[in-house]
Amino acid sequence: MLTFEAPHDNFIFLLLEVQGQIDATQQFLLRPTRVLRQQISLCCDRTANMQAVIETKCYSKLHSTHALSQGQVSRLRAIQKMATHLHLISKFCVNITKQMHYLTIHSRLDPEEFTPFFTDIQSALKLIQPTLDEGSLSRALTICRFEHTIDEKYERVFSKLIDEIDSGKNASGHVTAIFIYRYLERIGDSLLRIGEALICITVGNTLKVSQFDSLQETLAQSGFTGSMHDVDYKAILGSRSGCCIGVVETMQPSETSKQGSIYKEGSISKIKLEKENIERWQTLFPALVPNIYGYHEGPDNAALLVELLHGCTLDEIILQADRSVMNDALTVLKHTVGNIWEVTRQDTKVPTNYIQQLSSRLSPVLKVHPSSVRDSLSVGGVKAFSTAELIQQCSSLEKSLTAPFSVLIHGDFNMNNIVYNSQLQTVRFIDLYRSRNFDYVQDASVFLVSLFRLPIFEPQLRDRLNHATEQFYAFTRQFALDQNDATFETRLALALARSFYTSTRFELNQTFAKRMYMSAYYLMEKLLSHNNNWETFSLPEEILFY
Repeated sequence: MLTFEAPHDNFIFLLLEVQGQIDATQQFLLRPTRVLRQQISLCCDRTANMQAVIETKCYSKLHSTHALSQGQVSRLRAIQKMATHLHLISKFCVNITKQMHYLTIHSRLDPEEFTPFFTDIQSALKLIQPTLDEGSLSRALTICRFEHTIDEKYERVFSKLIDEIDSGKNASGHVTAIFIYRYLERIGDSLLRIGEALICITVGNTLKVSQFDSLQETLAQSGFTGSMHDVDYKAILGSRSGCCIGVVETMQPSETSKQGSIYKEGSISKIKLEKENIERWQTLFPALVPNIYGYHEGPDNAALLVELLHGCTLDEIILQADRSVMNDALTVLKHTVGNIWEVTRQDTKVPTNYIQQLSSRLSPVLKVHPSSVRDSLSVGGVKAFSTAELIQQCSSLEKSLTAPFSVLIHGDFNMNNIVYNSQLQTVRFIDLYRSRNFDYVQDASVFLVSLFRLPIFEPQLRDRLNHATEQFYAFTRQFALDQNDATFETRLALALARSFYTSTRFELNQTFAKRMYMSAYYLMEKLLSHNNNWETFSLPEEILFY
């Protein structure tokens, strides 16, 4: 039977082995011998075996019948990850010894320059065990930051060696020296990953040190004055936004309960635009979007801390709540959306770009479903357009259309970006990065397809999704009639074609994905077969239901 402590003990032995190998590698660079090189190579074989044992024990423990706490799971994951990077460090040591074969006595490898690398590496390695045993967050961060100091040393040495190569000095030997220093720099990268794994043990979730620093800065700007030990962070997995997103709970020294918020970190342009969009919504509908608690910009990324909304996302309501609660949520949603569209309406015609949106997302679709593209085909006197021809002709068709007015749209109006609070009878919006003034049909189509594309085929649940689709489509169609929007159904067909086709990049069920992209084909073909009097075009409503 494997004890929980067993992987820990194996890890400490692996750590000691690598520490000894680092010392041996430094000695080898000072006085290379065949015996020492062989010892370093054999050490790498031992670390490989030790790493494999640790991985096996960690996975065995994770898959045991005994329930593990979140802290135990985080610790096992961290130990397995750290063992992998310790073995990588061991392999880098072997690679350094192999490079020494190409150096001559005149080559540029100065002990005064490589010794500081080994000093940093050993200092970081010596911190690992006490950090693991004591759960010290400050020590984990110190280990991470050794990577930066090692990078700085590498940049200085690299610049010197390049200058000497440019001056004509022993180019081949200097290139070899650069390779050696590069392996030392890569050891720094592995130390960073080890430090981040130790942060995971303390914080409870995986965070890069840059994300941790950003979270710390953003919390400080929000007014949080406590220790990071008073912060609970839980990553939101499965996000497709490309951002680091998590739930943060903080407790101020004077408080007895924790305050929840959402932390989002990503590119400056994206996070800054989301902040500006939230602020814009707050001026118009302050109760509809989350409050901003903090914002921080770093050299490359930005971070945003916003209110954690209480309630359930609309997909949870539709699939899990009582039917009466679902109907209440849909009624509140329709009333809220209708009010937004009426209040923010601007009577200026707006060109749409639904087919352009489809084209821009075609590449990721084809990576998942290459068979969704077709060539042109003629049967008798009837021709079926190729995918490229359909897109090109529908793009030309769309240029002849405009939306008669614009409204403030959400921009990514999926069900999971709408939060319903059944006690307050309110809906609120999240993830407003794409919000802008545009055709209301964009939000309508995205919402309708977000209902359709859920890969749920159980009849009772599908009936609930179809009911929500019927309700929201009827509401949107009535809004169009009230606004005398004569080309509503034409634009909705274009927007639905876009959403059906591009949604397949998230669906691996080939049959279901084919249903969606064939729906897109059907809509585009129906548009192209129409007589160009777009006020008479009728959307085939059955396309919305599964």
